[in-house]
Amino acid sequence: MSDASKTKRRILWVAAVWAGTIFLIGCQSKKGEYASVTIGDSNKQIPDSIDFSFHIKPILSDRCFACHGPDKNAIEGGLSLNKAEDAFAPIGENKDRYAIVPGDLEKSELVHRIFSEDPNLMMPPPESNLTLSNYEKELLKKWIAQGAEFKKHWAFVAPKNQQVPKVENDEWSQNEIDQFVLKKMEEQGFQPSKKAAKEQLIRRTFFSITGLPPNAEQVNAFLKDNTADAFEKIVDSLLETKDYAENMAADWMDVARYADTHGYQDDFERIMWPWRDWVIHAFGKNMPYDEFVTYQLAGDMLPNATKESILATGFNRNHKITAEGGVIPEEYRVEYVEDRTNTFGTAFLGLTLECSRCHDHKYDPVSQEEHFQLFSFFNNVDEDGLMANAQVIPKPYISISPDEANGVLDFVNMTSSNAEVKVMVMEDMPEPRDAFVLNRGAYDQPTDQVFPATPEAIFPFPEELPKNRLGLAQWLFHEDNPLTARVAVNRIWQRMFGKGLVESSYDFGNQGALPSHPELLDYLAIKFRTEGWDIKQMIKYMAMSATFQQSSEISPEMQERDPENTYLARATRLRLGAEMIRDQALKISGLLSAEVGGPSVKPYQPEGIWEETTGGGGGSTARYVQSEGKDLYRKSLYTFWKRTVPPPSMMTFDAASRDLCSVKRQETNTPLQALVLLNDPQLIEAARAMASKAMHVGELEDQINYIFQNATSRTPAQEEMEVLQKFYSNTLEKINSGEIIPEEYLSIGEFKPSDDISPETLTALALTTQTILNLDETITRG
Repeated sequence: MSDASKTKRRILWVAAVWAGTIFLIGCQSKKGEYASVTIGDSNKQIPDSIDFSFHIKPILSDRCFACHGPDKNAIEGGLSLNKAEDAFAPIGENKDRYAIVPGDLEKSELVHRIFSEDPNLMMPPPESNLTLSNYEKELLKKWIAQGAEFKKHWAFVAPKNQQVPKVENDEWSQNEIDQFVLKKMEEQGFQPSKKAAKEQLIRRTFFSITGLPPNAEQVNAFLKDNTADAFEKIVDSLLETKDYAENMAADWMDVARYADTHGYQDDFERIMWPWRDWVIHAFGKNMPYDEFVTYQLAGDMLPNATKESILATGFNRNHKITAEGGVIPEEYRVEYVEDRTNTFGTAFLGLTLECSRCHDHKYDPVSQEEHFQLFSFFNNVDEDGLMANAQVIPKPYISISPDEANGVLDFVNMTSSNAEVKVMVMEDMPEPRDAFVLNRGAYDQPTDQVFPATPEAIFPFPEELPKNRLGLAQWLFHEDNPLTARVAVNRIWQRMFGKGLVESSYDFGNQGALPSHPELLDYLAIKFRTEGWDIKQMIKYMAMSATFQQSSEISPEMQERDPENTYLARATRLRLGAEMIRDQALKISGLLSAEVGGPSVKPYQPEGIWEETTGGGGGSTARYVQSEGKDLYRKSLYTFWKRTVPPPSMMTFDAASRDLCSVKRQETNTPLQALVLLNDPQLIEAARAMASKAMHVGELEDQINYIFQNATSRTPAQEEMEVLQKFYSNTLEKINSGEIIPEEYLSIGEFKPSDDISPETLTALALTTQTILNLDETITRG
């Protein structure tokens, strides 16, 4: 089916919704977190050579490690399959049997158990609700027959230089990315898709880099530019915009769990937006990733630390802080340190460190002792576990004066206030606080004392590094650290392609997904590290690949063989993120404020929801006071984030809650999303403002064409134009007959159109615009 036909059907559907006032909303089931191609056992061929990391370790981790993994306190039957020396050790009361004897199937008890049909002997046991497929059993059997070679988990082995593959008659590749991708396609018998249409390509690129759509003039200029470097010029220009910096910062707010309130019961307001201004500033000037992270982890410990580097450490103070009466301060102080530790693990290592707080990690080689060794790096802040009241600024903090905002901190936007602001930062005590392994993670059950160190399985902490947060940052970016560069480039890939080469971008451990293109991941990681941790350069490198520039069209065959686009034989069609949906409507309508930075603002949201959920402690967050003027139209990055009641429209479109560090959002399709698109005052108002702009373009067909192109980045086909014109005419008839009352519709939102525009004509065109804003194509990246 052509795009035009699909869009026509969508237009007819939306038209039916408006004409009949019946909301018929399609509901799709939620996609599994680790969706993959399902093939019957009979279709799977056992590989000639079994690889432990890619064939065996995922089975052991998923089906065996709960009872036979790295957690020494959870091992059953005396058997651990985590390491070769444990897996090959004698078992049983008399130590006369072996689970695995390399090369000997008869003596390997594991083989007998996995093929047994006796419920008292079979593994996994029936009560575990875990099973092995015939294919998996044969893999394990052949692995033992081939010698049962164990390997260190792939992510804990430092990336190695990769030879770029060569593919015969390769006329498709534009850089090394494509050669790795094409080689993988060739192995599967796939072919790359054709290049995306220029309209689709510019839209995809604008959203990927800036989070905003191109306007009609930019699309038309690109269509006319037939020079060889036309696309490269687009990419270069976008990377130099403030929009790029703000879009990157929007992602980082999820990672940093940024909010404008402290959380917990009373959820009092806090001031952390100057730190957000710094993040925008850092992305804008293309601060190298190693410096960007080091500033946030340990900017206060740098030699000759500056006010800017200290402000950057606000990253580690973005966690929740309680003001609830009756709590035990030390219990919550420990929670704050835990949050910083777990955020470090998720954001920079791609590991679930929280799973090793109460006991050894059940799947990854991180012991409880190592967890608290990492914990000790963040344990030395002179902070209180309890806020006394809403007026208290939790220590330590710095003050930023208007003079500093006009000088050394000129990136901090204090134009709306002349008052000094106080921002929470990091500062260690003169003497480090003692740290202990906490029994079951409980604050009041210290056991053995520990000192700053890092997990041995990842990379031992070098003796020459200082045992503080600065040393930890240096460890993170040491050339022997196997995770940092991989995790970083994987998230950049996720931004550009929709999902990472490791789909579980939050988990590079044993329970995480395997990389779809491991050699490419290593190639990119080494390139990123050796070429200066340059984020803009890496984004451009990915954008300039033929892989990124493919069409998103999918054939029935590819829908069947690779529905998740694991092998990248096409571009993935992606719905816009929560911020982008709102920001796009504001941008194309002309309402979007271009102001950068500053305090958070409060756009439209349903009345009463703050009041219904207030903890009773009063303060500025007890009731929602809507912003006025241009503050209603700031980018969604600047929307006030109350932890107990996040912005409801954004949450409907899968925004992260910001309670904890998040590096990957869920992807859902729900009826509520359709209702938001149809009823959100911001989108209704934007449709009215867009229609008001379009009425100065020309005749009705010109107006609809202008609206459609700005919303979808292409012009409508003739059949689409006919449907939209008919919808406009039908709407005008309903207005004239009194079924639709212009005064009611035009009163939604604060925007006031020119008095010389007919309310009836404006309402009809605005409703037509709203129909276009509801198209799948409008809320899709391209």
